[in-house]
Amino acid sequence: MESKPSRNVVLYAAMGAGHLLPMVELAKLFLTRGFDVTIAVPATPGSGTTGSPTIAGIAASNPSITFHHLPPPPSCADPDPNPLLLMLDVLRRSVPSLASLLRSIPSVAALVLDIFCAEAVDAAAALHVPAYIYFTSAAGAFAASLGLMHHYSTTTTNLRDMGKALLRFPGVPPIPASDMPSLVQDREGRFYKARVKLYARAMEASGVLLNTYEWLEARAMGALREGACSPDRPTPPVYCVGPLVASGEEEGGGVRHACLAWLDAQPARSVVFLCFGSMGSFSAAQLKEIARGLESSGHRFLWVVRSPRQDPANLLEHLPEPDLAALLPEGFLERTADKGMVVKSWAPQAKVLRHAATAAFVTHCGWNSTLEGITAGVPLLCWPLYAEQRMNKVFIVEEMKVGVVIDGYDEEMVSAEEVEAKVRLVMESEEGGKLLERLAVARAKAVEALAEEGPSRVAFDEFIDRLVTSE
Repeated sequence: MESKPSRNVVLYAAMGAGHLLPMVELAKLFLTRGFDVTIAVPATPGSGTTGSPTIAGIAASNPSITFHHLPPPPSCADPDPNPLLLMLDVLRRSVPSLASLLRSIPSVAALVLDIFCAEAVDAAAALHVPAYIYFTSAAGAFAASLGLMHHYSTTTTNLRDMGKALLRFPGVPPIPASDMPSLVQDREGRFYKARVKLYARAMEASGVLLNTYEWLEARAMGALREGACSPDRPTPPVYCVGPLVASGEEEGGGVRHACLAWLDAQPARSVVFLCFGSMGSFSAAQLKEIARGLESSGHRFLWVVRSPRQDPANLLEHLPEPDLAALLPEGFLERTADKGMVVKSWAPQAKVLRHAATAAFVTHCGWNSTLEGITAGVPLLCWPLYAEQRMNKVFIVEEMKVGVVIDGYDEEMVSAEEVEAKVRLVMESEEGGKLLERLAVARAKAVEALAEEGPSRVAFDEFIDRLVTSE
């Protein structure tokens, strides 16, 4: 009996763990539906190799997925000095290599693109392969991004001149203009113009997959389906397929991190976890304020500390291991040794959030971290830092109602008093108890969404049916 020919999908990931890891989780979903999956990984600007230890570790942990490293595009005589624009340029100039990969794989059913890779829709069209966008942030962020494009097309004011005036977009709560990403504050800015091109190309795709679930973002999903976010152009079909988050089993290369043993010795729901993503970093002065606030709160804590940046604007800067004795208040580590643990640079976040001792999560509001916290049932203390995180903060607090804001995130310094007050609010107050109840529902709804007959699985199967019938 002849075996059935394989069905293949190719996923094209943008740079950075925050983009690659959700692609890996989506790849696993395709595997469960009988597809062979290849993830095309772009070269990182400035690196001499197409691989990295992080990617190598992810690939080793997922042998059923093929990781194809695209060669670095030819050197540009005048590379863009802006790291983000340079990244977009490398992604765009890597499209010919992606097209070669597509031609080398038989029976490609779909090309799935990160939003930053949306210019590859042409390569897919030329090869008669349907292209889909996988949006790895909140549905609200997608809705607001489309809403902003319409706003800018019908007004003359820049967001940077609006202060905290509220923007009202379909499907999301009012957003202060100052909470929109810094790189879209100026309509004439180079990054905003590049972003408009990407979103315009995304609207030409055959559909958009979103890493969220219906219960969590029902209004945003409804507005996207109705086309209300982009009234001047058709919105492709949207599929709510999340929450796709890592289990944490692949973290740490099989060696159990010391912080997990420390958590084992703590009472249930007693520890505040502070972690700010793969690019989150604070000044030495801010680290000292956080330390004083934690110590004054009296609560147990697990805190991941990264070195301050030399250039705060360069999120891609490699950071050395932090010198905790120099960065934290004198005697802090000794005074808090019975209640706290400070970890250098990295901790197995997914495992920490799922640990029974973890009670609250001070987070930068990156979408992967947000979903990991929500699906673990842990209340969020929102301290957004960059990109779309301020928008996510609005959604988390005003729409999802699964977190509180740490005030001062948009000022020069968050005070020790504010850190202490918000930790106490979540850990001790009636409001904190209500948050915990809301998180229990959110967690249960996430499990329900991912059950075999749950709404996210049904949506993914509708997407697969469309792929199969179009072959």
